[in-house]
Amino acid sequence: MTSSPGPADEPAFIEVGAVDSARRIAVRARAGAGPGLFWLGGFNSDMKGTKAQALESWAAEHGRACVRFDYSGHGESGGKFVDGTIGRWLEDSAAVFTQFCRGPQVVVGSSMGGWMALLLAREIAGKVKDASLAGLVLIAPAPDFTEELMWKGFSPEIRQEIASNGVWLRPSEYREPYPITRALIEEGRNHLLLGRAIEIGCPVHILQGAKDPDVPWQHALALVHRLPAEDVVLTMIQDGDHRLSRPQDIARILAAVAEMG
Repeated sequence: MTSSPGPADEPAFIEVGAVDSARRIAVRARAGAGPGLFWLGGFNSDMKGTKAQALESWAAEHGRACVRFDYSGHGESGGKFVDGTIGRWLEDSAAVFTQFCRGPQVVVGSSMGGWMALLLAREIAGKVKDASLAGLVLIAPAPDFTEELMWKGFSPEIRQEIASNGVWLRPSEYREPYPITRALIEEGRNHLLLGRAIEIGCPVHILQGAKDPDVPWQHALALVHRLPAEDVVLTMIQDGDHRLSRPQDIARILAAVAEMG
């Protein structure tokens, strides 16, 4: 079920999930020409961030369709962040894509959104009749981050706390400490991609900061090695950090989007 948008810039809401896990997902969808743009944000971020807003502004300027949304437990969507898992957020992503996207789409995924974009491509393959993928633009993509960048890097003490208490509060330089749950780690293992070839069926452009402290550039290279070589471009930004939100970074991201069609 979808609700109509309210006053200017107010989101529409859709209901996602079964009765015991039902949540309202906030969506902002701009009508326009194709290929449409579909934004997938990062872990513990929302659709009002710098990059998402820049994508929306670019879409408005060029008359392009653009869809943004918040995963459950994020931003304006319902549900609790602590209940979130990769599978749940993938379900959110697929539901929004299916209901709001028509025709070819350029999917833009940041950090966790890069993992989500790759999973979404596999999830919708052959299942969505009204929309298709024109390309993926992945910004500091973090596939398998729950395992490779979290669990494997945690100290024995942190692992024990997660195993015993089911949650660990991770400090953040951007906001209050946030929970890393045992469910997030364990359920994430159902969606790991880097152990095998990843067939996407569309061009992929990856933008990665060489000074990213959260997703090392080596992680982007590991992903490139799993993708079909002929359709992959990797742009390494030597002085770039994880967020890639500076004006020059935004310009590179928008140029990559424009090249997709």
